[in-house]
Amino acid sequence: MKTAAVIPALNEEETLPKVLADISRDIVEEVVVVDNGSSDRTALIAAEWGATVLHESKRGYGYPCLRAVEYLKKDPPDIVVFVDANYSDYPAEIDKLVSPIEKGGYDMVLGSRILGECEEGALRPPVRFGNWLATRLIRLFYGFRFTDLGPFRAIRFDKLLALNVRDNLGWTLEMQIKAVKKKYRILEVPVTYRKGKGKSKLTGDLKGIFKVGYRILWNIFKYLFND
Repeated sequence: MKTAAVIPALNEEETLPKVLADISRDIVEEVVVVDNGSSDRTALIAAEWGATVLHESKRGYGYPCLRAVEYLKKDPPDIVVFVDANYSDYPAEIDKLVSPIEKGGYDMVLGSRILGECEEGALRPPVRFGNWLATRLIRLFYGFRFTDLGPFRAIRFDKLLALNVRDNLGWTLEMQIKAVKKKYRILEVPVTYRKGKGKSKLTGDLKGIFKVGYRILWNIFKYLFND
């Protein structure tokens, strides 16, 4: 099965080479780095490492992912994997996400930082609280038990397209809720997680925390009544 990796990136020149070096090209045929308006050498480094480089001016997380999805429609992979560019994920563990889809018939596999080994301080209190709140509300209202909303995940590309995920800050949450509603075969696997470099682009300040919190609640209740 053809697998593509999508890496949204903003000023990640220090960590991006480590991420790209750890991605096995025996598993991943194409790596797509979406530069989200970097002022450093992020895009140049991605090109030097042989990645496909795209550009998305609208800041966030969902927007770069959507830009990559639109590109991948031209020559669709069977599986797409989402990886952070700040080296907090362990890209060498991509096979943990891809293998259950290839061999076990799953539609979506999520890397859970809660189930796996997490470096002390890597999951900051706002992230832990957001995970706690969202996963419990999903279990209450949708009847599915998640442990994490982490971005390190793999999904069949055709299944991703069918979800029509559009939310920018709530990209991962929207994907999970819609996958549950469509009765996809979903699996969480433990993954390793470390402190990423730099300031979080979503929850690095109070404004960002409130924005993400709002999007969590908005998506939880919105999809109770909408597809």
